[in-house]
Amino acid sequence: MGSSIQKRLTVLLEHFWTYFGSTEGVRVFQAPGRVNLIGDHTDYNLGFVLPVAINRQVIAMARARNDRLVRLRSRQFQEPVEFSLDGITAEKGSWGNYPKGVARVMEQAGHRLRGLEAVLDSTIPPGAGLSSSAALELASAMMFTSLSGIDLDRVEMAKLCRRAEHEFAGVECGIMDQLVSALGEEGNALFLDCRDLSRRMIPVPLRERKLIVADTKVKRSLASSEYNRRKSECTDGLRILKQKLPDIESLRDVVLKQVEECKGALPVNIWKRCLHVVSENRRVEKAVKALERREMNEFGNLMRGSHYSLKELYQASSRELDILVQAAHRIPGVLGSRMTGAGFGGCTVTLVNEHAVAKFRDDVARAYRNAVGTDPDFYDVTISGGAGEIPLEKPEN
Repeated sequence: MGSSIQKRLTVLLEHFWTYFGSTEGVRVFQAPGRVNLIGDHTDYNLGFVLPVAINRQVIAMARARNDRLVRLRSRQFQEPVEFSLDGITAEKGSWGNYPKGVARVMEQAGHRLRGLEAVLDSTIPPGAGLSSSAALELASAMMFTSLSGIDLDRVEMAKLCRRAEHEFAGVECGIMDQLVSALGEEGNALFLDCRDLSRRMIPVPLRERKLIVADTKVKRSLASSEYNRRKSECTDGLRILKQKLPDIESLRDVVLKQVEECKGALPVNIWKRCLHVVSENRRVEKAVKALERREMNEFGNLMRGSHYSLKELYQASSRELDILVQAAHRIPGVLGSRMTGAGFGGCTVTLVNEHAVAKFRDDVARAYRNAVGTDPDFYDVTISGGAGEIPLEKPEN
């Protein structure tokens, strides 16, 4: 166990003791955030994605109760959350809606849960596009199922967590975030077909290279952003395209030539959305082949093309994201940089040679500071494993 995790667990034990009187019987669960290397806004169009789980996670220190009461505290949010499993309702604006939503959909699926008390902690910056919500959902699912003696398949767990986000958070997200948090493997990207959930792990050769996340610190709430509007535009585009291409079931089935030929039949913005989705799916497939051949320069070029498409066609980028990407691409040793996640704020991910990391940080920070007036945050990320239980060695009380 890493020293940083052990320090966090020691602090959580102290908080648990303060809130709940003892630490007898506690267990610890974690679920990671994610960075999507390429393939954004393709998941809810049943296309391809290539995310990785990262070494930032939600940790839940929890203990089962003998009743149906759930008592939660968070190190990131002041307000405690308390509810009965016999009557779960959402509370507007509460962080507790995520564990509440997970508990409710599990109960509706026939899984009888035990009450519990827990302290949660996160190193994933909220609103940055690194899937803090999916990590919270998966950590909640892990503690509810494990403490209730329920053996739940990880894919089914991810599906229930996505349903919770739909129903409780109001975000019509795809399955990518929850699935990579559940299934991630150290050193590997998850090449996922979002139509049938077939998947395989793709090694990411990062020798002498780094993945660096740059955070604009521009937060966005997907439920109140353009995210759901983009999904609706894709639905409209599919409906129109089906009139000319009756055999397609999703934008995933459309090839570039077809969407180009149908340009005149679609409103301009809807055509752009469709063109992004179709071309992004092809980039993901090419990116997988580039990784398999260890052609990292080609992989970086595909990252660049992805950002351009997200900026110009899907219009999911932002001024701040573009400043970070443009500054990165001026630096020798940067292979590729792009926004990651839903966009409209949040983070970029950059693939950079190790020798250029210091210059990357200095030059990008300077460019951002000069244009925006604040510094971005940088996170070195490593590709980690998925959700699971952390063995706990408690100090003597």
